[in-house]
Amino acid sequence: MPKCDFNECNRSGSQVSRLSPEGFLVSSGKKAYSFREAYERYNYCKECHDRLMKDVWSRVRDSGGKDDDHVAPTAV
Repeated sequence: MPKCDFNECNRSGSQVSRLSPEGFLVSSGKKAYSFREAYERYNYCKECHDRLMKDVWSRVRDSGGKDDDHVAPTAV
């Protein structure tokens, strides 16, 4: 089983996600015909994936700072 891709975690990455460790979708840069092909895949342990998702949703729901240059974590 692959190692968790979140920071310095050494646990097994049992969950596959399209969110990078920074909480954004990262394009593979290759020609792709579907969402499944277009974005890189990461492996996370359950604890790190839960923490990452909590951080992403906290940022999405936060009403302040919407005028920055960052795209939404789920932008396609």
